[in-house]
Amino acid sequence: MAFPTSIGAGIFSDIAIATPIAPLTAPPANEAAWKALFATEAANVGGVAAAGAFVRIQNVREYPAIGTPANIVNVPVYGAPNSSQVQGQSDAPDLSLTLNYVASDWAPAGTLLGPMVGDGVQRAFRFALLNAKPTATTTAQYASTAPGLGTVPNAQFYWMGKLEALVVNPQLTDANQATLTLTIQGAFAGAYTI
Repeated sequence: MAFPTSIGAGIFSDIAIATPIAPLTAPPANEAAWKALFATEAANVGGVAAAGAFVRIQNVREYPAIGTPANIVNVPVYGAPNSSQVQGQSDAPDLSLTLNYVASDWAPAGTLLGPMVGDGVQRAFRFALLNAKPTATTTAQYASTAPGLGTVPNAQFYWMGKLEALVVNPQLTDANQATLTLTIQGAFAGAYTI
């Protein structure tokens, strides 16, 4: 399938974390190696880490901007009516997801996601921009390998990072929410498609 070619809301977008048996020591070398990490979906509750397995972060209310920001710095110039701009070093964007909080998804035992929060282990992440739900019906529905995400137009971004914190925001008039903070430990790879 190709990249999305029309205007549309990314309401089926997805974020996932690779769950290999041993932690990754370096980012994958190429597109095929990134995609191989996201071949089979593992269940979060009761799931098992395995080569090529990944777990999806579900119940996301809001995604942050994904990608590398511009590396431009504004420099004030004395006596000039406006600042000049020069090339500088860009800062990694803040990747904080707003979730509808389901406590059982983040339990410290019996889930794949719960123990990852704050453990300091670097992992591979994938963000898939989707305007339609993938039509495959197996545990490979959201896989980065065929058929998976290839059943609908998509754009996939990968990076190495950590799950740093989960802060719960109790709500009295709406669904309980949580803020999940991710950090970036390198450059983004992508956008790729299947």
